[in-house]
Amino acid sequence: MPNLKLKIGIIGCGGIANQKHMPSLAKLTELGEMVAFCDVIEERAQKAAKDFGSEDAKVYVDYKELLKDESIDVVHVLTPNLHHSYITVDALEAGKHVMCEKPMAINSLEAKKMLDAAQRTGMKLTVGYQNRFRNDSQVLHKACREGELGDIYVSKAHAVRRRGVPTWGVFLDKEQQGGGPLIDLGTHALDLALWFMDNYKPKSVSGSVFHKMSEKFEGNMMGPWDPQKFDVEDSAFGFIKMENGATIFLEAAWALNTTDAREAMTSLYGTEGGAEMRASSIFGKSDVIFNTTKYGQLVETKPSFSGGIAYFGPGAEDEGVKEARQWLESILNDTEPLVKPEQAFVVTQILEAIYTSAETGKVVEF
Repeated sequence: MPNLKLKIGIIGCGGIANQKHMPSLAKLTELGEMVAFCDVIEERAQKAAKDFGSEDAKVYVDYKELLKDESIDVVHVLTPNLHHSYITVDALEAGKHVMCEKPMAINSLEAKKMLDAAQRTGMKLTVGYQNRFRNDSQVLHKACREGELGDIYVSKAHAVRRRGVPTWGVFLDKEQQGGGPLIDLGTHALDLALWFMDNYKPKSVSGSVFHKMSEKFEGNMMGPWDPQKFDVEDSAFGFIKMENGATIFLEAAWALNTTDAREAMTSLYGTEGGAEMRASSIFGKSDVIFNTTKYGQLVETKPSFSGGIAYFGPGAEDEGVKEARQWLESILNDTEPLVKPEQAFVVTQILEAIYTSAETGKVVEF
């Protein structure tokens, strides 16, 4: 049984830890507290402990030392993709529940080790697909489950930036990350599409990967980079056919000459109606537009996501906090987390198949 207030260990104190996980957990002190921080750069772990930790928070440079602390209930694995699998497996084996940042792993073989370890140990495992917790995602998922769109047989998964190449950390390093925008951004859009369709049975995948923009840093929102160190793709596209005949088109790009930039969004086409996620006039937000026929006419509707007064009411928490809250409550109440590892595993399988298809020039059959 976990403590009434969960004790949380953070492994990896870089960008995503500081941008999402630690600030979100810090707002949920009634559910848990961060008591241990680990990073290969000790100064980063020390700063994280000072900014977000309990008074007696411990600092480590070796994650295995952190895992020896039997008082820790939960571990968040927030390292580069290459390290997700073995750290997660070790943490599960040490009796810790694990939140692993997306993608689940660098390939499906490593992801399967994580899935097997969770099943073997009985510990909970989830993956950081926080976009499921957005208001528009929740509304669209409910509409899909209630049959508003009918049989959803086509989906487009959008993960496209016009000029948004990340120039910090190891994003451009294929060995550390396993790929570029496909595994970084495409993973979110694909997760949403599969979740909305409630379809996790791929039949075949074909893909194309491009290395065209590695020297085109003019206008990049995160500044220039060293082209010699840009060894991942800048865009990738996949066509996924499911066992029931449904299809998904996935587009992922850090840099693409387009004015239709959409990140972690989907378009769904069903027998009774359709739905499209599009950028809102509010920066960083998105709308969902439903379309169908009514009164003998074509009709579009758009829910309002006003959510009440800022910082108060049901709309006050952002998706990172909602994700963390649902995750901690699933441990305390012994319920399933919203993002199941079996679902994240299928996402990893499909992403890997797109890379394989692009490399071999052949369709990958499941």
